Amino acid sequence: MKILVINGVNMNFLGIRNKEVYGNKGYNYLLEMIENKAKELGVEVECFQSNHEGYIVDKLQEAYFEKPVGIVINPAAFTHTSVAIRDALESLECIKVEVHISNISDREEFRHKSLTQPVCTGQIAGLGLHGYTLAMEYIIEQTKS
Repeated sequence: MKILVINGVNMNFLGIRNKEVYGNKGYNYLLEMIENKAKELGVEVECFQSNHEGYIVDKLQEAYFEKPVGIVINPAAFTHTSVAIRDALESLECIKVEVHISNISDREEFRHKSLTQPVCTGQIAGLGLHGYTLAMEYIIEQTKS
């Protein structure tokens, strides 16, 4: 069983950019946290990050053929702008959970609208990095149903 975790633009700058919003923990800390949760859940995990919209679309299209049990995606700024990522997500028939470290509803007006959430199973926002592990737990729970 495999879960794909996709992170969008600037996520590689965790712990560097906007620490008051995203915290002090770096991207490698997030990757370790995800790996540890995967071991705990007994699943394989693949993490992918790109600052380029097309690479994320390519990864989602690969997932169509690789058939992960679920996808955890933080499109970051692409959440609010990318019809291409939205359309690629829509083509996938697995559990998809959109994650945001901050509560996008409490931020700038332009961040309130997610183009990708309507084609995801659900959204977790505002719970910090813990949102990733919650999304992974949810995916595994749903596969047991």
